[in-house]
Amino acid sequence: MGLTAIDLGLRGATSGVFLLIILVALPRHAAGQQALLGMAISAGGVFYAITTAPFFPKSSWWWVLPILSAQPALFWLWARAAFDDDFVLRRWHGALWLGIVAFAFALTLGWAYWPALAGAGGRGLALVNLAFALAAAAQTVKTWGADLVARRRRLRLAMLAMNVGLIAVVASAGFAAIPVAVPGAPGSLPTALALFMVAMIAGVGTFAAQPAAAVNEATAAIASGRRRGADRTPTGRVVVDPRVVVDPRVVVDPILLRRLDHLMSVERTYRQEGLAIGALAARLDVPEHRLRQAINEGLGYRNFNAFLNHYRIEDARLALSDATQREVPVLTIAMDAGFQSIGPFNRAFKAETGVTPTEFRRDALSRAEISEPRREIG
Repeated sequence: MGLTAIDLGLRGATSGVFLLIILVALPRHAAGQQALLGMAISAGGVFYAITTAPFFPKSSWWWVLPILSAQPALFWLWARAAFDDDFVLRRWHGALWLGIVAFAFALTLGWAYWPALAGAGGRGLALVNLAFALAAAAQTVKTWGADLVARRRRLRLAMLAMNVGLIAVVASAGFAAIPVAVPGAPGSLPTALALFMVAMIAGVGTFAAQPAAAVNEATAAIASGRRRGADRTPTGRVVVDPRVVVDPRVVVDPILLRRLDHLMSVERTYRQEGLAIGALAARLDVPEHRLRQAINEGLGYRNFNAFLNHYRIEDARLALSDATQREVPVLTIAMDAGFQSIGPFNRAFKAETGVTPTEFRRDALSRAEISEPRREIG
């Protein structure tokens, strides 16, 4: 009974932490898909902690297990929303989740009549869940290097290890003769401990979040490309205010920001193929973490690629608007600006301007042709 009491205590604490996360995230759900998915995962965590606890009636498993079987899909979506700043939740994502739940229900109901077929379907569902776990791990790792948010980078490793490990354990239940963590079985306590650790990591990530600080106007001018007369030198380049402060506790080095702006605006370092933040930090002779902080907290970027694309797209816009480069292929302009292929360039350009590069060039050259005769008449 001692181990059972520990098991129940861990599950109670886990449920409490997940419920607190839901209460904290609830006011944010309208403004963030990550918060919405986080609440769904937390609700699933509470559900799983209770339904796999000792003494929970097995008669309820016919409707419990199908819902729990879709948790890996929710975690994959959460990883996309948390670690990919360009991710947008679509209706087909919800349809995918409902499809998994419906398939699991069909397997549960068919177990009494076609056990062999249901067993094969269960193993297939387990493979699907393992694929979701691997996809979530890949998403976490893929964007790690470009992530500029320090707190998010620190949480990646812990969330990767704990959540993917737990999902792998749950998914592997499809290969077993009985579901994992049978109530009262020896495997129940390790499951409770793993759930508690996941809940604590998620709680630290939620409750330690600081409200986003306002970026200084001068640095925001660089980040957003705004042109303000008071912030420009006679050469037309943005000057960083020496009083750049994002948070009362964090002062961004204005000299570093000036050097960074010179490197990007004058030397056009963004054109370098495969430019990584480590190489840029080496060019500036500063530690990488310090450059990450400057770009994130000084200029307001969460992702290094978005920072580079700002300069690259501005470069491409100028080239596409130049009548003397009318015959230069769009691909050539994209690669000259630093993009390695046409696909990412088209997506980034349309996200920034709302039109494709070809449409932008056509409209820009048309406006230039209309305005040119007026200049001659004047």
